Amino acid sequence: MRYVDHESVIKRMTGRLTLNRIFKFIFFLATMFALLALGILFYRIISQGIGYITPEFFNNFGSRFPEKAGIKAALVGSIWLMCVVAPVSLILGVGTAIYLEEYAKKNKWNDFIQMNISNLAGVPSVVFGLLGLTIFVRALALGNSILAAGFTMSLLILPVIIVASQEAIRAVPTEVREASYGMGATKWQTILKIVLPSAIPGILTGAILALSRAVGETAPLVVIGVPVIIHFLPDGVMSQFTALPMQIYDWAKRPQLDFQYVASAGILVLMMFLLIMNSIAIFIRNKFQKRY
Repeated sequence: MRYVDHESVIKRMTGRLTLNRIFKFIFFLATMFALLALGILFYRIISQGIGYITPEFFNNFGSRFPEKAGIKAALVGSIWLMCVVAPVSLILGVGTAIYLEEYAKKNKWNDFIQMNISNLAGVPSVVFGLLGLTIFVRALALGNSILAAGFTMSLLILPVIIVASQEAIRAVPTEVREASYGMGATKWQTILKIVLPSAIPGILTGAILALSRAVGETAPLVVIGVPVIIHFLPDGVMSQFTALPMQIYDWAKRPQLDFQYVASAGILVLMMFLLIMNSIAIFIRNKFQKRY
């Protein structure tokens, strides 16, 4: 220790602590700026749209007149859409993650597949819309139906669910698997009874984020030709429909000022729809988290 220059150490530590305080202050300002912008956005939406949240707003279809415009068809259409997207994306996404983590051999081909799945999570949503238009709308002749839109949105969020599910499956301790094998369970029984229940909290965390993105996306619906205004409710997965983002997009681009307020009311409904979906998923996640 006698070779250590204490003055030099104190000078270096003082500089490092000062730099740390500067960056801490910068990060705090960035956080406050983001929260301020979010607060202003919330205030503007709530102040403009809360007056239009009436029973008639939920019971009326779209209209050329803002005082008669409603969100009934869009809300029901979004519910139908999520009823297709949620099971399709979860079954395919979790199934792919199980195969890649538990059954696939570790080689260059599977590394290439894994890399492309991760890259797909960053592809713009309009590209998935073009893919859905080519495959589901035209090649499979599904038209601009709920089924075609649901498959397109499932493709959009599949990479996120696959990656999140893989991370959750990897987090299950190896000792738990070995204990299951030691009790005489088969590989599939171990996955079904031990791995999946333990991984459900992580899987649902990724699913929450993915489904939240799907319910608010507009670009893929525009590309596959989903209509903006309809005056009937869907009666099946092959019916035409409209969705909340499409309806809000149509109201927001209209020149009348009153339609901007109606669009704000639609955004509030969309936010409530997202909160309900997320609350259900978080409840299920927390329930399994307490068990495992």
